[in-house]
Amino acid sequence: MHRMIQLTASHSLAGILFSGCASIEHGPSPAFSCAEKWVVLPISNFSEAPHAGQAAEKLVENVLRSRGLRELTAYPPGLEDSLAEFSSSQKQYDRSLDWARAQSARYGITGSITEWRYKSGVEGEPAVGMTLQVIDIETGKGIWSAGGAKAGWSGDALSGVAQKLIHNILSNASIACPG
Repeated sequence: MHRMIQLTASHSLAGILFSGCASIEHGPSPAFSCAEKWVVLPISNFSEAPHAGQAAEKLVENVLRSRGLRELTAYPPGLEDSLAEFSSSQKQYDRSLDWARAQSARYGITGSITEWRYKSGVEGEPAVGMTLQVIDIETGKGIWSAGGAKAGWSGDALSGVAQKLIHNILSNASIACPG
């Protein structure tokens, strides 16, 4: 019995050591309700990877749904009138808030991508850095925010590392969903 506990402990340690490096910073979270209507707003992309913001939006939507959030709608990307408007993060954010208000949403989740790449070198490890923020749609003010960075191993997929980071970030938000 003692030997089995040691093996389990060493396996747990190995899992921690080989799960890649991650760092998360977050503020205190108010209690959010699943009964309220939520929207996924555009996530700004400050990385060099095209479409990283849209990829992150889909992953955020997936993680929130897996946590039990059912009243969730994603901002339709086709609402941009022109390439010039699409390139302006502030204009897109303002327009997305107007859209969310028209949807009678209570909360929105948005954020930014700061890193979304495979590191250069022989190993080519995936690396993701991002922030997420819950917004009160009525006021447009942030209620909760968190950010983090995660690097994977050379065999890991970038999207898998991003999904784990998003899951870890959102696990710090107090979203109460009935079982």
